[in-house]
Amino acid sequence: MNSTALAERLDAAARDARPLPGGTTGLTDADTGAAYAVQRALVALRLSRGERPTGVKLGFTSLAKMRQMGVADLIHGRLTDRMEVPDGGRLDTSGLIHPRVEPELAFLLGAELAPGGDPAAAVAGVAPALEVIDSRYDGFRFSLPEVIADNTSAAAYATGPWTRPEALGGPRALANLGVVLELDGRPAETGSTAAILGDPLRALAAAARLAGPLPAGTVVLAGAATAAVPLPPGTHVRATVARLGAVRLTTEEAR
Repeated sequence: MNSTALAERLDAAARDARPLPGGTTGLTDADTGAAYAVQRALVALRLSRGERPTGVKLGFTSLAKMRQMGVADLIHGRLTDRMEVPDGGRLDTSGLIHPRVEPELAFLLGAELAPGGDPAAAVAGVAPALEVIDSRYDGFRFSLPEVIADNTSAAAYATGPWTRPEALGGPRALANLGVVLELDGRPAETGSTAAILGDPLRALAAAARLAGPLPAGTVVLAGAATAAVPLPPGTHVRATVARLGAVRLTTEEAR
């Protein structure tokens, strides 16, 4: 199956909220290059409908998860304005298949970050973030190339208030901040930004290496600080990152 045809299948699965069976894409374990070609075609379909690119997200930023999956590098996907939920806003989950949510750290670039560039020098702001993932494969079962092709399960994201790195003592102060994910006021997961490659700045450098150059204004979701949890409709979600504050969203079903 060529990249355009598979991208159209994945796009239809997302728009119709009907998952595809994993293992039916024709992608083999060695097809990461082909998988990114599908991802580019998939994102191009979204842009052709008027969506605008806003950033990049990373996956497999947990070293334990990399070992579990038998991979030696991160994966990346693309964000658009259609995926963005305002802090404190509402997310319609009626068009999603089986959403999950995870707390993250987000970077806002104030200058272009080229591969090999200094990530600390490019950061204009950091914020607590929520990422909603929603695999377009049945039961969240997929191979590595399949999840890459599916834009790394990206569905939605929200960012909290932006803090200038200087207020924290610089971006390198982000290496071990406590993270709490709450659903309806009850803690669901706790963790640390150290789970993001030991230091989220390493994830930002990886984003530039994998997807760069990244222009000023780009939002980078550096990766999950805890495991993802299921996200049913009618749920109030809050992620708190020490020294950075909190970000919130509420799910609903509009249809």
